[in-house]
Amino acid sequence: MNNAASPAARLGRAGALTVTLVIVCQSFQGLSFGAIALFLPLIREDLQMSFTQAGMLSVASTVIYAFGQIPAGYLSDRFGPKRLFFIGILGSTALSLNLGMIHTYAFAFANQLLSGLFRTLLFAPGLSLIASWFPPNRRATAMGLYVIGGFSGNVLLSLVGPMLVMDFGWRPPFMGFAILGICFAFVYHFLGKDNPATGPREPVAMLDALRLFRYPIMWVCAAIQFIRFGVVTSFNFWLPSFLVTDRGLSLQAAGFITALGAALTAPSNPLGGYVSDRLKNPPLVIGGSLAVLAITSALLVSVHSTAAIVAVVAVNSMFMQFYFGPLFHVPVEVLGRRVAGMSTGFSNMFANFGALTFAYALGVVKDTSGNFTWGFLSTSAVCLLGIALSVVLARMRKRVLAARSHGSG
Repeated sequence: MNNAASPAARLGRAGALTVTLVIVCQSFQGLSFGAIALFLPLIREDLQMSFTQAGMLSVASTVIYAFGQIPAGYLSDRFGPKRLFFIGILGSTALSLNLGMIHTYAFAFANQLLSGLFRTLLFAPGLSLIASWFPPNRRATAMGLYVIGGFSGNVLLSLVGPMLVMDFGWRPPFMGFAILGICFAFVYHFLGKDNPATGPREPVAMLDALRLFRYPIMWVCAAIQFIRFGVVTSFNFWLPSFLVTDRGLSLQAAGFITALGAALTAPSNPLGGYVSDRLKNPPLVIGGSLAVLAITSALLVSVHSTAAIVAVVAVNSMFMQFYFGPLFHVPVEVLGRRVAGMSTGFSNMFANFGALTFAYALGVVKDTSGNFTWGFLSTSAVCLLGIALSVVLARMRKRVLAARSHGSG
């Protein structure tokens, strides 16, 4: 039985349970983080915030989260990802519980700074932990699985959140999701496992992280990551507000459309990884996805009927994270598993710089112009730049793999 045909068999019971628990824990983190975006119209009114201040809530968390990615990857490579992921999920969900008790913008801002610190310990360790349980020829697929948790949490949130808000306001649902997340964090702690089959860890140092800056292919991947997560943030953080303020939809309708988008995004993550693994051509998947996103970003602010908006959001959501696994897989493919955590952290650091830039910029555009039109048109233009970068990435990757094949031959 070959590896490609039996990834489930290769996982085993411990691996399947660990992967499932990581995805479930990530779904509760996605619930808490996504609730800020979905309930933002109510949170802004409750805390008396402008759109710019609302954008700063995302910025506060993302700044800390971004700068902590490489250190978190280093700690994951050195000490193993399981314990770091537990600390991250426990701390981030506990702070979500605390956010539901806050009544001023200043304390909300401080809360999100601390939340970013704990969220730092989720991404690189979680992605490395899931990928470690899969064979090398299925790791782009494995990396796509990681994001299912966050988007499945958003589906649940978008469907039930608006109904709960009607009866209880935004605070009780927000705190309830956080309490459930804390409970599952402890379930993961007691039942989750590091993969012993990966063998003894080769020693790594922070100098290895600094060496990543010397590789041109890492900079190209970083630039595409900047665009990728900037686009994701544009839609995930601001879509509910765009639908309510620019298109006049109710929060319930915005929640349904957001849920539809998240439901389509969740399966597209592993599907994109699977397509990339089958084609053995990650840059093609990356460039094709960005081409679709360039079109949908421009169309979103050009259409006005609800049916057309739903169609654009649906197509956009299918490709928004379709290239997640392939893009994170390329550095690991080129540099090897030894620095998988650090290379993942490097990529995600620049991804979150993109999220930081886009989240804040769209809030400023809304406050300045009164609508989101120029913000999403700019997002479309940046996607076109990403297509050009994917062509560059394809050439660089081809040279590296050819040199490696020649050397081993």
